[in-house]
Amino acid sequence: MIIRNIKWVIFPIIVVIVLFAASQLTKAADPSSSFTIYSEIRDIEGVKISIDLAWTLLCGFLVFNMQAGFAFLGAGFLQKKNTLNYLTMSFMDFCVGALIFWAFGFALMFGGSFLAFGLDWGNTLIGFSGFFLAGDSFDFSTSKLWLFQMMFAAAACTIVAGAVAERFKFHTHLIYSMILCGVLYPVYGHWVWGGGWLANLPFGSGMRDFAGSGVVHGVGGLVAFVGAWMVGPRFGKYNPNGTPNIIHGHNLSYIVLGTLFLLFGWFGFNAGSTLGSTDLRVSIIATNTFLAAATGAITLLYVSYFKDKKSDIVMACNGALAGCVAITASGAYVPHWAAVAIGLIAGIILRASLYFIEFKLRIDDPIGAVSVHGANGLWGLLSVGIFADGSYLGVKGLIAGSGWQLLAQFIGCVALILWTFGAGYLVFLLLKKTIGLRVPIKEEIAGIDIYEHGLECYPGF
Repeated sequence: MIIRNIKWVIFPIIVVIVLFAASQLTKAADPSSSFTIYSEIRDIEGVKISIDLAWTLLCGFLVFNMQAGFAFLGAGFLQKKNTLNYLTMSFMDFCVGALIFWAFGFALMFGGSFLAFGLDWGNTLIGFSGFFLAGDSFDFSTSKLWLFQMMFAAAACTIVAGAVAERFKFHTHLIYSMILCGVLYPVYGHWVWGGGWLANLPFGSGMRDFAGSGVVHGVGGLVAFVGAWMVGPRFGKYNPNGTPNIIHGHNLSYIVLGTLFLLFGWFGFNAGSTLGSTDLRVSIIATNTFLAAATGAITLLYVSYFKDKKSDIVMACNGALAGCVAITASGAYVPHWAAVAIGLIAGIILRASLYFIEFKLRIDDPIGAVSVHGANGLWGLLSVGIFADGSYLGVKGLIAGSGWQLLAQFIGCVALILWTFGAGYLVFLLLKKTIGLRVPIKEEIAGIDIYEHGLECYPGF
C-alpha cells in the first residue's frame, strides 16, 4: 500500500530537496549579478555576444512553442475520451522536467563541456558541474544554454507520451519524465554534446549530431519503443489472431495544425543550435530543414496514394516530421541536394517502420512516435557519415571521400540503442513492479479523462 501511494508523497519530497539544495548552492552565487553583466558593450565582440544571446533565446522560445505542436498533433491522433489526459501529460512533463533538468540534469549533461561559465568539471562519461545553475554557473551564458537545452529535454519527454497514450497512468508518466530529463537524456547528451567519449572518437571528426537526431529524437523515440512495448497495446487494438484494428483519431485538423506548429518551431530547433546568428551557416541549416520536411511529406503522400489510391494528409504530416527528424543531425554539414535525399529516405523508412512496428512486432504506438523519431533519429545520425561534404567544421562523409565519419556515426547509433533500451527497460520495469504502468481496463474502456482528471475535454459531446 505504501508503494502504491508513493505518488502522493514523491513530489513534496522532491520540492523540499530541491529548495534545500538550492538554498545551499546559491550562497556561492553573485547576488548583484555583476559577474553576469558586461560593464559596457563598445566593441564588435560585445555586439556579437548580444546578438547571439538574443538569437539563441528567440530560438529557445520557438522550440518551446513546439510543445503546442506536440499537444495538437498527439491529441488529434487519439480518441476524444482520452484527449484531456494527453494534453495534461504534454503540459506537465514539461513542468516537472524543467525542475529536474535545472537541479541536476543540465549539470550531468554539460559539466566539463566548458560551453559556458561554471561548466568546467566532468569527464567523458558524465558531468559534475552546473547543478541548480548556482555558483559560477549563475551567469547569463549558462542560463542561455540551459533555457535552450531545456526545451530539447521537454521534447524528448513528450515524444514518449504519444507512444504510450490512452492507457498509461498519469503519475507514472510524470515520474518517468523526471527520470528521462534527469538521467536518460543527459547521459547520452553528455557523450555527444558535453565533451563525452562519442564526441572524441578517433574516427573522422568524432561522432556528430548537430541538433539532436539522436540526442533528442533518438532518445525519445527509442525510450518510447520500450514504454509502448512494456505497457502493452490499447484494448481492442489487436484481434485474437494478431491482426491490428484501426483506432481512428478524433480530430484530423489538430494533426495538421500540430504539424505546422512543429515545422515552424523546427527552424529554431535546428538553426538555433548554432547558438548564435553570427554563425552564417544558419541560412543553410534553415533551408535544409525546410527541404527535408517538404520532401518527406511529398514522399509519404505519394507512397500512400500509389498503395491505396487516396491522398493521405496524415501520412504526409508524419512524413514532414520524419524529414525534419532526419535532417536534424546533418543539417549543418550537408548540401541542399543531400537534404532532399535525406528527406526522401526518411519517408521510406517511416513507412517501413510503421508497418514493422504495428504488424510484425505488434507494438501499439498511436501517433507513430517510434517510427518518426526513433527510426529516423538513427537514420539522421547515419546520414552525417554519408552526406557531410566537409564544408562546415571539416566534417566529411562518404560523398567527400571518407568512410571514417560513418564508422563514428554507427558507433553512436549502437551506443544510443544500448543505452535507451537498457536503461529504459530498467526504468519501466521498476515502475511496473511498484506503482504500475497501466490504468484499470474498465477505466481505459470508459476513457481516462474522467478517471485521471475528473473532467472531460468535450463535456456534453
